[in-house]
Amino acid sequence: MSDNEVFDADVLVVGAGPMGATTALALATYGVRVAMVSRWTWVANTPRAHITNQRALEVLRDLGVEEEVLRVATPWDQMGDMLFATSLAGEEIARLRAWGTGDTRRGDYLSGSPCPLVDVVQPLLEPVLVQNAAARGTDLRFNTEYLGHKQDGQGVTARLQDRITGREYTFRTRYLVGADGARSQIAEEAELPFEGRMARAGTVYVQFDADLSRYVKHRPSTLHWIASPAAEFGEIGMAVLRAVRPWDQWIAGWGFDMADGEPEYSPEALLDRVRILIGDPDIDLTIRSVSTWYVNQQHALHYSRGRVFCGGDAVHRHPPSSGLGSNTSIQDAFNLAWKLAYVIQGHAAPSLLDSYSPERAPVGKQVVARANQSRLDYRPIQECFKDPGAKDPFAAGMRRLKDPGPEGERVREALYQALELKQTEFSAQGTELNQRYESSAVVPEPDSAPEEWKRDRGLYLQATTRPGAKIPHAWLVGRDGRRLSTLDVTGKGKFSLVTGIAGQAWSAATDELDVPYLRTVVVGEPGSADPYGEWHGVRELPEGGALLVRPDGYVAWRHSEPVNNTGDARKLLQQALDAVLGWETTPIEEANR
Repeated sequence: MSDNEVFDADVLVVGAGPMGATTALALATYGVRVAMVSRWTWVANTPRAHITNQRALEVLRDLGVEEEVLRVATPWDQMGDMLFATSLAGEEIARLRAWGTGDTRRGDYLSGSPCPLVDVVQPLLEPVLVQNAAARGTDLRFNTEYLGHKQDGQGVTARLQDRITGREYTFRTRYLVGADGARSQIAEEAELPFEGRMARAGTVYVQFDADLSRYVKHRPSTLHWIASPAAEFGEIGMAVLRAVRPWDQWIAGWGFDMADGEPEYSPEALLDRVRILIGDPDIDLTIRSVSTWYVNQQHALHYSRGRVFCGGDAVHRHPPSSGLGSNTSIQDAFNLAWKLAYVIQGHAAPSLLDSYSPERAPVGKQVVARANQSRLDYRPIQECFKDPGAKDPFAAGMRRLKDPGPEGERVREALYQALELKQTEFSAQGTELNQRYESSAVVPEPDSAPEEWKRDRGLYLQATTRPGAKIPHAWLVGRDGRRLSTLDVTGKGKFSLVTGIAGQAWSAATDELDVPYLRTVVVGEPGSADPYGEWHGVRELPEGGALLVRPDGYVAWRHSEPVNNTGDARKLLQQALDAVLGWETTPIEEANR
């Protein structure tokens, strides 16, 4: 192939789920020629993932679609008064303030991000991503089957098939992104190494319509857990009623024994089971669909091979516990997209792409472990709900919970401790926001001590400006007097050199470098004023120091001392950019030979 070869697109994305659609949206936003194919007619047709955490919403904010997502989402205050009961209409056992909605945690969430959490199901989220990707120039091809690929030193040749006409054709692209789900053909073809196993447990999902507002409107929550003999299945040992749309579209879910094969339920049996979980035998409901899915515990050790990159469920496969699936997929896309754009546009060496796996694979491993552990952490709650030595364990368990004597006191204490343990799933702001990157795209500080965690790393956000961490959120004030987050004045496809009024040398150095992908943010000047002193409180360096923030919002480098000479500042900044952008490392084509 010649260096002047004409490509059908710079990037071909296979799959239009959260990872694929976000990749296409970001690349199109950055001005990259991108195509996205999906074998389906349109987007997801079942609710699937739904919890959208603060970091994912920050990504969508950066890409300019946050407000659209908020309009179709269930708001934060409707998500978290989580119920544990014998049925939705029956005896209430406990409640858990989830997703940071409780009085003791809400402040952590408000101070940690400009974005809330929301509940938005894939059939509502994906159209926002896909339509905006198309509006910004993505070549969309639905009803298009991916058949395979071959790569060479200049690009990738993919084989595609139009599922309507049956026509097969080739598509030439510089890079291929596999966002093709947990049974990823592209990950298999790329021979990505995996650890873990698939299908270790099974779950039945019944999607149904019923107006349940009288049971939940006064205690609104996305999830309601039902503990009863009718729900004692699987490792969780409870059934779940999940609100798809408040409060008339629902999913009922419960585990099943895989040793008995696929569960078979008649429509009448399903109706009876769902009514038992609701606790109202006369409730008017309509079953829309029934499906089974399996609990996976598998992650890829490496996310790419040559010019082929995978992300989302293709590389981290796990149950929906902790609500990390689509969120992690969106973040994979955001990490990869700017790197592809910079290499394609000539701003970075191809070796920048080598940083994708070292940054995202540890996150995927963590997410798979956390999601599966969250399922196991229901066991202490189960033990409080039933007395295994009794003839009727659940009835005896309920009596024991109300016992005024020492045994009842012991069980109630155990229940509250078990509920507190579940905060590691349902108010785990740290798990969602504390990612730290170590790669060639982060310049470590010389002789810096390891980071000390002041509180539980999974529960609590620890914001920092250390290289490899996301820039802390702090409220600034723009020229119009309105609040802006530090995340609003950085990102948007560019590197940002963040300094203060005392950092005039840094500002001048950025002007002298005059590169199109670098902006200066002088906190304290008009447009990014710090009247609250919030940035002063979190910046961790003198006003005249400097942070180099990547397009994805992560700190690439910092200089903790003021520099008075523009020439010195320019040299330091140029060295940092060269290191991050890979101009001093081996190109990816050579590294993969």
